[in-house]
Amino acid sequence: MRRTTLAAALSAAVALTAAVAMPTAEAAPHGALRPALDAKPFQPPLTSTAPPVTRTLSPGVTLTTYTFGKKNADDFWTVHVYLPAEPGGRLSKATTELGPKETADQVAQALREKGFAPRVEEVRSPAYADLEAGTLGWTVRLGGFAERPDATAELARVKAAGFTGDTRYTAQDGTDFRAPEKVNVIRVDFRQFQGKVDTEFGPTLHGTEPATDLIARAGAIAGINGQWFYNDAPGGFYVKDGKVLASATQGRGAIILTKGGRNVRVDALKAHISLQTPGGAIEEIDGVNRFPGDVWNCGGVGGDTPTEKPQHDFECTDPSELVRFTPEWGTPPKGAGAEAVLDADDRVVAVNSSRGAAVPAGGSTIQAIGDSADWLLGHVHVGDQLGIRTRVSDSYGRPVPLTRDTTIMQVGPTLVRHGKVSVNAMADGIIRFGADQSFTYDWTNRSNPRSMMGVDTQGRLMLAVVDGRQAGYSEGLSIAWTAALMKQLGAEEALNLDGGGSSVMATAADGVINRPSDSSGERSLGDAWVIKP
Repeated sequence: MRRTTLAAALSAAVALTAAVAMPTAEAAPHGALRPALDAKPFQPPLTSTAPPVTRTLSPGVTLTTYTFGKKNADDFWTVHVYLPAEPGGRLSKATTELGPKETADQVAQALREKGFAPRVEEVRSPAYADLEAGTLGWTVRLGGFAERPDATAELARVKAAGFTGDTRYTAQDGTDFRAPEKVNVIRVDFRQFQGKVDTEFGPTLHGTEPATDLIARAGAIAGINGQWFYNDAPGGFYVKDGKVLASATQGRGAIILTKGGRNVRVDALKAHISLQTPGGAIEEIDGVNRFPGDVWNCGGVGGDTPTEKPQHDFECTDPSELVRFTPEWGTPPKGAGAEAVLDADDRVVAVNSSRGAAVPAGGSTIQAIGDSADWLLGHVHVGDQLGIRTRVSDSYGRPVPLTRDTTIMQVGPTLVRHGKVSVNAMADGIIRFGADQSFTYDWTNRSNPRSMMGVDTQGRLMLAVVDGRQAGYSEGLSIAWTAALMKQLGAEEALNLDGGGSSVMATAADGVINRPSDSSGERSLGDAWVIKP
């Protein structure tokens, strides 16, 4: 928690924005309505190559499996040669997957001098709701092989010649709408279904469990993976039954459910939690149920470095923080700093000059590090009745009430808003700041397994998984294609969930019904969405 002047903050923001190697983003609040979110529809629809197969899991709950696309003769394995971060850098240490054309041309020339025949290829980024289409960078590739082992053998030759790289399957470049895709969609029709849609985590928030175990624990019919998880705990704003269980990444997308899933909306949220002492001192609580100083996905409330803007799968830090722990977390972390132990009425029962006390039943602890530890020791005393206030607002600044039937999971990016494709790529942090756009290329642009959640035009809740990274079976989708798919499936609102190896859908009767991409199979998760009878 850093205290700084507005001028200094703006100066830092300008300096950071100047480092973004992307086209200029259109200035707009995250999630705000635009005149035409579909102004440039990117793609034709995915084409079914087999009739969808639907079966009923429970009255009002159906599972439909779709088969789109097919393996094409022009899909092949290739060698993807990495580029140095700076022109003229050591080729044997190169780690970036794409870069400026000048650098790509230099690497290609070096390959030619070693007897290879490389290709320099432009990588385009599609238009998003808050970012114009443009060139993301340039890659260097060579060879075309029907089978991966042949590409692997060629990669060995490339490495022996002093370069670095990997093998890639071109159908997974995220640009081919004809590629094979296997999609499973659960729809919940509350006109027939009398249960509820809820979230589930293990015995404690700090810990992971497979989806099948989480479904069994909840006594659920079926479920799907939920949020990302870092340090074995959910990442992003998480509200269960109206209680805040995890910190917000300010301005990122979220899905908001009330009435057991009967009311659903997607929006971008900000959340601020303040602590007030009897003496009138007020301080912001930086986080809930996470390790102090460790801000995954960034987007905190102040003091995060190197940025206070969302950056997906990126670890920011803050040396001065207040972090609240609730009983759901489990055993709080120990360490230097200070803490206040609060009972169920937010009355201080202990103040300690180190961290790690157990959380009282129904109560909480407030851990502090850095300057915030000095503040806590100077302002909070045993017997104090503290005021803890939570303010949640949507993309228009309107308050979001946290009632007992409110469930919120912040994941993202948003995919469909008000029936239109709407991916706020910059605001949701899926475009990486800085010159190296390898993350953006791999995570956002290329095909990956994806999990999605939303509501269709008939008011049915949708849980969806597309398998990926399985050549010839299901390649996965880029984020842009994921949004297009959800709209094609009838979504009125939709949000991206955690994906990759975490993408899993399971039923109580069948276990895992999709094909997770990890070679080890089903991955342990931080939390999951479950359909309870």
